[in-house]
Amino acid sequence: MKVGETILKRGGRQGTSHLIKTSLQLIGAFLLTTLLVGAVPIVKPPANMQVLPDFATLFEQASPAVVNVSTLSTPKNNRSQFYGPGGEDLPEIFRRYFGVPIPDEPSGGRPQPMSLGSGFIISDDGYILTNNHVVDGADTIIVRLSDRSEKTAELIGADKRSDLALLKIKSDRKLPVVKMGRSDEVRPGEWVAAIGSPFNFEYSITKGIVSAKNRSLPSDSYVPFIQTDVPINPGNSGGPLFNMSGEVIGINSQIFTRSGGFMGLSFAIPADHVSWAVAQLKDKGYVTRGWLGVAIQEVDRDLAESFGLDKPMGALISQVVPGGPADKAKLQPGDVIVKLNGKDILRSGSLPMAVGVITPGDKAEVELIRNGKRKTLMVEVGELPDEHASRTEKKAKADTSNRLGIQVETLNDDYRNKLRLDDDAKGVVVTSLTSGVGRSIGLRQGDVITHLDNQPVKTLKEFDETVRKLPKNRSISMRVVRQGRPAYISFRLTD
Repeated sequence: MKVGETILKRGGRQGTSHLIKTSLQLIGAFLLTTLLVGAVPIVKPPANMQVLPDFATLFEQASPAVVNVSTLSTPKNNRSQFYGPGGEDLPEIFRRYFGVPIPDEPSGGRPQPMSLGSGFIISDDGYILTNNHVVDGADTIIVRLSDRSEKTAELIGADKRSDLALLKIKSDRKLPVVKMGRSDEVRPGEWVAAIGSPFNFEYSITKGIVSAKNRSLPSDSYVPFIQTDVPINPGNSGGPLFNMSGEVIGINSQIFTRSGGFMGLSFAIPADHVSWAVAQLKDKGYVTRGWLGVAIQEVDRDLAESFGLDKPMGALISQVVPGGPADKAKLQPGDVIVKLNGKDILRSGSLPMAVGVITPGDKAEVELIRNGKRKTLMVEVGELPDEHASRTEKKAKADTSNRLGIQVETLNDDYRNKLRLDDDAKGVVVTSLTSGVGRSIGLRQGDVITHLDNQPVKTLKEFDETVRKLPKNRSISMRVVRQGRPAYISFRLTD
């Protein structure tokens, strides 16, 4: 007898109950049969449903191109002597204050670790990117690859303003590389991940989201930082920030924190800015930036009303540098720059970033508001001063660094203001040190050298000529001003 016939013959409450029971049995039998024959229907998720990011695959594919960067510095010896204006030997407390280290115990001259950070390979022939502050002042730079092999790296070029350094290592094989992405396509809220060596724990991955873009920081007004909530710690500096496609969209550079750890805000140098800077670092070892020659400030609500603006916007010119590009183009204090080459300047911090990437010598269209009226002017963009010396000075610095291991620039008004020196102060200022005599005798960046071998040195040219004539194997004096305090130091040259 068929099941259908049985159901029809039964009636009343009992028949209804049996009907429900039989129906459930039929449904169960159908599902069991479906599972056994593998014909389970596939239910697709809604089109707008997002899949969780796959950080594991990202790490597997990207981490081989991430490196560990460490540096070594040869300890300074204590053979130098500091003397007072009258030639008297100065007490130890002054030497400590002035900056000459007095080690508690001999170091034996062995290189000592200085800093530790991260980096990543951008070309299979060994070019590596990291932060400038990771390698600044190092005598030796060591790169550890994912296979645990170590290479001594050459510093190709560095840019302090954007905190970038380009390294080069030699390898007998093609190296794994990262894929560079477009930071201008990044949106706040997107997932991102960082790979690096926090606290020297190599190949650690952390994740978060992009919090904001185009952040201007007080110490780095020329970099439009990407802000994230990715946990970043000491040792992550110079490491890559990835999007979910495995592309580098930034270099982790800074953290704002009150705890000293990752509990704060993280900032990365955007990939578009990195690519622009790397091209120059490869070509000439430094980065040049555009310059208008103006001092600017933010426009608040009251200023906007006083200058005839509908809302706070633009960059208010508070000062024009005499003889600078803006002065030559007839820009004036009180002008509010609202556009540069057609791009809106919504905040004052946007202007240095926009000007900086313009090639010096190119013309830029500046739209401004003056006395309540819009006006457009063409400005020939200059080169940002003190980014680097002229070609002649570069050559001179390279020559002098061969003997003293220092690079200097002629003291100018900008340095006098920064170092709080008298307006008539003369000399050369130490801008960087490599391995050599300068480091061993305790010189620092910002020191002003006024006399060398009992001869006054007022310009870079005079300094260069004096250095070339310095005698060997004889005590040489140098007068140095640090933080407004003058003192003499003596040293010897063996070559």
